[in-house]
Amino acid sequence: MAGPSAREARGAGAPSFVVAAVAVALALVGPPPAAAGQEPSRVRAMTSSNWTLVLEGEWMLKFYAPWCPACQQTESEWETFAKNGEILDVSVGKVDVTQEPGLSGRFFVTTLPTIFHAKDGIFRRYRGPGISKDLQDYILEKKWKAVEPVSGWKSPSSITMSGMAGLFSLSGWIRQLHNYFTGTLGIPVWASYLIFVVATLMIGLILGLILVLLADCFCPPKPRDGTDQSELIEKEKEALTVEDLGISEGKKDLSDEEEEKDDLSEGEEDKEDLSEREEERSNSNDETSEEDSAVDEGSATEDGGNVPDQQLTDVDAENSVRQRKSHVADGEQ
Repeated sequence: MAGPSAREARGAGAPSFVVAAVAVALALVGPPPAAAGQEPSRVRAMTSSNWTLVLEGEWMLKFYAPWCPACQQTESEWETFAKNGEILDVSVGKVDVTQEPGLSGRFFVTTLPTIFHAKDGIFRRYRGPGISKDLQDYILEKKWKAVEPVSGWKSPSSITMSGMAGLFSLSGWIRQLHNYFTGTLGIPVWASYLIFVVATLMIGLILGLILVLLADCFCPPKPRDGTDQSELIEKEKEALTVEDLGISEGKKDLSDEEEEKDDLSEGEEDKEDLSEREEERSNSNDETSEEDSAVDEGSATEDGGNVPDQQLTDVDAENSVRQRKSHVADGEQ
């Protein structure tokens, strides 16, 4: 009775002993080589949500794609350079363009791999080899000072590049949607393209309609009805008639002024003629007063008959001058 129970007790405790032995062996030997080689990466993955960290401090940023052979060759060198980042006082980051198309558009990345150096928000393109030693020399010797920085309108923080980031994000979204149509839903490729063409046309029509409505609201068109045009024509005719009347009245005023000036000049001439005649007559009377006493009675009577005629003509001239003056005064009033 005692034998089997003891044997069962030893069998039950055997597994616990094996487990304890394995634990002690692992503690003495240490972790397996695979686990020992997996060190945490010091390269920071940058996305569209945290890329603004690059605007402060000193950074080295690499754009890559998992399918790019050149990017795969420089991956180990980039990790080695990141390990020395604390010594160099530089932060190291990377951007997967397949996952962040908007961020690649913000930096306008056209080749892979592409490396940028950033110092307090000023970006420069690194064009050297992607070897760790060259990257360290670039930072230690401050070779980036000899590189021309990216212009203001091409800076990732500018409005222009923000719009470019939106376009790249839209293209990435369209590519994902195309893959969903062809892969998940099983739609043919040509049908997917047709869907995008129709959607583009509809969006264009809607945007055009919106622009037309805005233009009508801010810049209303001129009236095109026949009644409105007739009213406009009548108003133009009335304006022309008023202008013609004003011109004709101005001409009449000028003609009246000219006539008044002519009348005044004629009156002055008549006055001058009368004064000259009176002077001649007085002179002739003074000179011939003695001679007339010796002339015949017949000649005396003839002269006496002519004098009243001359006096009448003088009186008539004076009356005409007075009438003209009165006319001129009435016109001025």
